Amino acid sequence: MSRLIVVSNRVAPIAEGKPTAGGLAVGVFDALKQTGGIWFGWNGDIVDGSTPPDTVHKDTRDNITYATVALSRADYDQYYRGFSNGMLWPVFHYRPDLSCYDRREYAGYCRVNHWLVERLKPMIAPDDILWVHDYHLLPFASACRQAGIRNRIGFFLHIPFPVEPVMATVPPHRELIEAMCAYDLVGFQTDADRRAFVDYVCRRLGAGRRGDRYIEIGGHRIGAGVYPIGIYPDEIQQLSLKHSRSRQITNLKQGLQQRRLMVSVDRLDYSKGLVERFTSFERLLERTPAHRGQVTFVQIAPPSRSDVEQYRQIRRQLESAAGRINGRWSDLAWTPLRYINKSYDRAMLMSLFRASQVGYVTPLRDGMNLVAKEYVAAQSPDDPGVLVLSEFAGAAEELGEGALLVNPHDLDGMAEALDRALTMPLPERMARHRGMLARLTENNLSRWRDRFLDDLQSETVTPEVVA
Repeated sequence: MSRLIVVSNRVAPIAEGKPTAGGLAVGVFDALKQTGGIWFGWNGDIVDGSTPPDTVHKDTRDNITYATVALSRADYDQYYRGFSNGMLWPVFHYRPDLSCYDRREYAGYCRVNHWLVERLKPMIAPDDILWVHDYHLLPFASACRQAGIRNRIGFFLHIPFPVEPVMATVPPHRELIEAMCAYDLVGFQTDADRRAFVDYVCRRLGAGRRGDRYIEIGGHRIGAGVYPIGIYPDEIQQLSLKHSRSRQITNLKQGLQQRRLMVSVDRLDYSKGLVERFTSFERLLERTPAHRGQVTFVQIAPPSRSDVEQYRQIRRQLESAAGRINGRWSDLAWTPLRYINKSYDRAMLMSLFRASQVGYVTPLRDGMNLVAKEYVAAQSPDDPGVLVLSEFAGAAEELGEGALLVNPHDLDGMAEALDRALTMPLPERMARHRGMLARLTENNLSRWRDRFLDDLQSETVTPEVVA
């Protein structure tokens, strides 16, 4: 079996032989455990100066080598904070109005991709398979080809891929997509994302379609498939029980005094629709007096990218909205909204999901959103909560029949969905939960990993899981 080399912007911290994060980190770790190989990327360290150190730090545990590098301050500012998160992230989430283009940052983005290839190249054997992840590394395969690397290289995009007119707001869009065409297989979370990529390549670059799942350009055939990332439902269920009787969960339940609990967990980001979510909750209290004093909304939003102005601004907006809502509706015995800016242990979050009656997951745009899937898996089958889910999250394609789908721009519609969720009868809740859990079990994280790697090695792109 070929050795696997995983390339990602960050290599997840490893504790006791397991990754400390979920989603991508867990799936990658399991794939590497099976085949052995290398996980290569940035270790999170930033060194002063304009030139990054050439040293690759290696740590081998079992049959996995974690190979990491540090970034210089200049490369961090241009590659990561600048072009990746100041340009690509907002545009790929359909917010070009928040993007900021700087030619020097784009040059830094390309430079770091080439620099990473040069650090990795000595470790690559002829039959290795490379699996590259996410928007930080769009030109990585092109840099590999320029460096003489001829291995099969696959790419998976964890965030949305924008339609052609939106993608065109990135000034070097053509150059970027041409670079993506150096991959052998490109994977997306949803069929809408795959279609957007194929449409761009065919319309702008003159590529030809070869069946439903291949494109050909310059004599090179590229697979384009749909691989919705999953979770391990059984593991989430076990985690949800781990802290269910802990002091924190017990105190929370006692403090609620039989009130209904709504829960949201998001990284603090403008793509998550947090301001709209707060406002729709306020409209629920305005228009449905029966819920006043009877429901508590807990929003956990750990801060992120605090060195970017848009993120500082969204935090100020949320603090203002939370103060307004609590100032207007609180009384001596009840605080309607608890807005928390810190991280919690994953097992604690799963136990919090299990203790709640509504999971409120309404991003303005999201590649998948694993929180939605984790919420469903964490529920008690005998008394499950209800998932209120944005139709613009990739998870809606799999969970749409069981969740209450909403448009996060329709504040009244979200308030109505919350009312329905809070009053839904038990038989309907159980039926919706059974259907969603069956889908999550069928399309778990191993299925995502195995389908992608099988397609990459076999040169045959299988039909997508979600029609």
